[in-house]
Amino acid sequence: QVQLVETGGGLVQAGGSLRLSCAASGGIFSSYTMGWFRQIPGKEREFVAAISWNGGSKIYADSVKGRFTISRDNAKNTVALQMNSLKPEDTAGYYCAATTRYLTNQNDRYNYWGQGTQVTVSS
Repeated sequence: QVQLVETGGGLVQAGGSLRLSCAASGGIFSSYTMGWFRQIPGKEREFVAAISWNGGSKIYADSVKGRFTISRDNAKNTVALQMNSLKPEDTAGYYCAATTRYLTNQNDRYNYWGQGTQVTVSS
């Protein structure tokens, strides 16, 4: 069983930056594909980015390409999401997730989820 805890959310002005971090415990972190998703109340959870077990492959949603960067540190069991040039439409709860499957943007293929951290971007 893997436990995931996200930190780093907050309130930021449009154009600003935030860095989210997700700490994992209880499993072999380096064996998991890690992903970030986001959700607005009343809407479906949306894929943001994912990174393969060794960091060699990454995928991004079109809406965040060029602005967000996903990275991982297997020695520290952490995955990060660097978010630059934030827009009000990036406002959402951000969730870290883990899967034993290969790189995927499908949320139903992720086995473990964190509790989420709120990101609010003001205009």
